[in-house]
Amino acid sequence: MRIQKSTEKKDFGRKGLFEADSMFEFFENDKIKIVRMKIYTKTGDAGQTGLLGGSRVSKSHVRIEAYGTLDELNAWIGLLADENPEEKSRAFLHQIQNDIFLMGSHLAAENEKGRGYLNPIREALLGELESEIDRMTEMLPPLRNFVLPGGHQVVSHIHIARTICRRAERIAVHLHSVDPVDERIIKMLNRLSDYLFTLSRMSCKLLKVEEKTWKSK
Repeated sequence: MRIQKSTEKKDFGRKGLFEADSMFEFFENDKIKIVRMKIYTKTGDAGQTGLLGGSRVSKSHVRIEAYGTLDELNAWIGLLADENPEEKSRAFLHQIQNDIFLMGSHLAAENEKGRGYLNPIREALLGELESEIDRMTEMLPPLRNFVLPGGHQVVSHIHIARTICRRAERIAVHLHSVDPVDERIIKMLNRLSDYLFTLSRMSCKLLKVEEKTWKSK
């Protein structure tokens, strides 16, 4: 077995991972190759980070804000999966996490070269979101009022994720206006927000709590 240390950027293949300026260790024999990456790199200490494609930009760049907000959304989706009372929804939320991670990878890619490292965005997600919205809607009473967040901690967490999803969508739209991105990402974020709204209503039903509705004075 040979151990080699390198500070060079490495291609992790077509699995949605970013290039990094990290220290890697490679353990090789005739059959396997293990890549181990250090968590801290110090290359971002001056407020810049690398894009998939080679450029370094400020961490306040709109592209960083776009995929960083997807990272924030993904953390909340993980919490929703942990809390959700329905097994079917938990499994679907875990799948959504994988899709969000891949969409974030595409937003981190600044050009075709960068996107060439990635798996394509899974277009089936759009139909899956719509199917889940339809499935849950059939089990819910008609919506006659605006719904307010609250009523149960699980429901409130879903609404927080929904609003972060809308923010992610707005930032992606902004990025698209200055540097075109895959329009499927914007469409999927729009539908994901609708799904989360419906999931919040379904969670009220499963948890046997009353929906909080807006009442005009």
